[in-house]
Amino acid sequence: MTNFSTPINPHAAQPTSLLALGKSLWRNRQLIVQMIKREVVGRYKGSAMGLAWSFFNPIFMLMVYTFVFSEVFKARWAGVGGDESKTQFALVLFVGMIVLGLFSEVINRAPGLILSNVNYVKKVIFPIEILPVVAMGAALFHSLISLTVLLTAFAFFNSYLHWTVTFIPLVLLPLVVLTLGLSWILASLGVFIRDVGQTIGLVTTVLMFLSPVFYPVTALPEKVRPFIMANPLTFIIEQAREVLIWGHLPNWIGLGVYTLVAIVIAWLGYFWFQKTRKGFADVL
Repeated sequence: MTNFSTPINPHAAQPTSLLALGKSLWRNRQLIVQMIKREVVGRYKGSAMGLAWSFFNPIFMLMVYTFVFSEVFKARWAGVGGDESKTQFALVLFVGMIVLGLFSEVINRAPGLILSNVNYVKKVIFPIEILPVVAMGAALFHSLISLTVLLTAFAFFNSYLHWTVTFIPLVLLPLVVLTLGLSWILASLGVFIRDVGQTIGLVTTVLMFLSPVFYPVTALPEKVRPFIMANPLTFIIEQAREVLIWGHLPNWIGLGVYTLVAIVIAWLGYFWFQKTRKGFADVL
């Protein structure tokens, strides 16, 4: 077992290959799981309801979305048909919010991951490259709870579930890989450029309004659609709705291309992180 109290040279060169990343994740799998558990439990530590909040939060948000967009804004989802119910609209919208939440939770935290774990960088042997993976694990836990609420509500109001819901892990996987790559980049940049942490929240807010969370892509003018499709969230949100709400098979070719691009970005992000981590100790 690795002794995490043993001092090391923080300036030592680190491996940058995808194989090295895979070995690190496998070697530290138990540590990753324990840190994810601590992260999830710690978020609700001290509250009377504890982990129950992870279940009630998405229920409450689903109710809010239903009221605000169907009653206040009188919004309707194009292509659903005239018999669209308020609950159906809320479920369609909620899918987009789940995907957005998974992405934004990890990305918004990324610039501060190293800054909030200085001791891991300076004083001990610790695989700091797993910190974005831990953040992703915690985000996936909350997304899983939200998906459970979504599917329960869908089954309750429609009396069935589409069999295509089984493809949702394959739809979300490319986004997970892409988000990890961006997280490694942002975690590194956050050490050297502190303004990154202040601006990334603005970026994710812009991405929210430039992705089809609150509206379908078909509702936009043709000249605007290419910009929306360039958003990395758009394709995943659309595919998630295809398998969860509409009961259609995912676009396999599109997912394949997205996955390849995500793997490249993940490797570049890991490469950048490993190459710049030797300077962390000097800056912190």
